[in-house]
Amino acid sequence: MAAGSAAGEGCHWPQARRHRYRARVIQVREATVEDAPELVRLRAVMLASLDGTEPAAGPWQEAALRSLRTRLAEPAGSLVAFVVDAPHQPGALASAVVGVIERRLPSPDNPAGDTGYVFSVATDPQHRRRGYSRACMQALLDWFQRRGVTRVDLRASAEGEPLYRSLGFERTRDPAMRLVLPDRMLPVKGA
Repeated sequence: MAAGSAAGEGCHWPQARRHRYRARVIQVREATVEDAPELVRLRAVMLASLDGTEPAAGPWQEAALRSLRTRLAEPAGSLVAFVVDAPHQPGALASAVVGVIERRLPSPDNPAGDTGYVFSVATDPQHRRRGYSRACMQALLDWFQRRGVTRVDLRASAEGEPLYRSLGFERTRDPAMRLVLPDRMLPVKGA
């Protein structure tokens, strides 16, 4: 092949591999208030993927919808979502990731105290294995970095862990624990 030629220069692959590949560009955008219902739907998809059962419909969906509509409308807010629109399905989302900046007390390993937290990483089952979650995660990590966040946490499902590891996430020594307090807004049993 002549010097200065295009594709395949210096390549020793078989002839069949010397053609150019057209890279598919994934269009990721920041979610808007109008995306809130689809973000709630994809949250249910994510929750179902954790234990194999659909989450029961209930007040959580309306509360999530209100929260997303309020927080996505905040200019320069601490919550953001990045999405990929479903091809050929106007108004539907194929994939989404939601993240928030938490203000924690500074520590030696996080002197500013700002910590990114990733949640609701979900891709509709019919749109998986196309790089959508990776593209959304990369957009979120870029957003965190532009905001000065140097530490990002998440909880990884077994299915999602390879993606997160490929983006640089590592398991931590920090054992997570949780306490669920009773909701004072709900009636107390036996009262």
